[in-house]
Amino acid sequence: MLDARIRPLIDGPLNRAGAALADRGITANEVTGLALFMGLLAAGMIAAGGPGVLALVPLLIGRLADGLDGAVARASEKTDFGGLLDIVCDFAFYAAIPLAFALRDGGNAVAAAFLLATFYINGASFLGFAVMAEKRGIETAAQGEKSLYYSAGLLEGTETIGFFVALCLWPEAFRPLAVIFGALCLFTTGARLALAWRVLR
Repeated sequence: MLDARIRPLIDGPLNRAGAALADRGITANEVTGLALFMGLLAAGMIAAGGPGVLALVPLLIGRLADGLDGAVARASEKTDFGGLLDIVCDFAFYAAIPLAFALRDGGNAVAAAFLLATFYINGASFLGFAVMAEKRGIETAAQGEKSLYYSAGLLEGTETIGFFVALCLWPEAFRPLAVIFGALCLFTTGARLALAWRVLR
């Protein structure tokens, strides 16, 4: 919901930073790997039971790197593999955080499983729509220049990062927050399917 509004504010600085990294010989795939590493480090810190606020540092560094990898690619070379690697690493990160809270406290397991299930369903609708949009030659740049079609929804990257930040700040509230966010993921899936019904049928 917020990605299209955030992109005009962050694209300029990201593109300049990405060009600077590309000039130094750093590749987009290396930045993607850094993003995943930092995200998994944050998840490990959460799972180990440390203060959630400390996990914010690698989490936010990882999300910054995730924004930079596309900028580096645009300044150097965009590849289909790079686009695939980026989305796989994003999904790995999104899965790692709920899993970390389940490992942190077994009482979180049911809420974490529900959240992961809704991520899975929402991700299927997102990627399925992208495949069908590509098949029909439908394009959009509303969420910035991407390697695949990004269908808008109530919950996008900005909202998910905000949700993970909230979990780190208030880890004791994981269960109710996970249930609420999971329900909103299902609403997003339904809205995306309704859009697909209008656009693709």
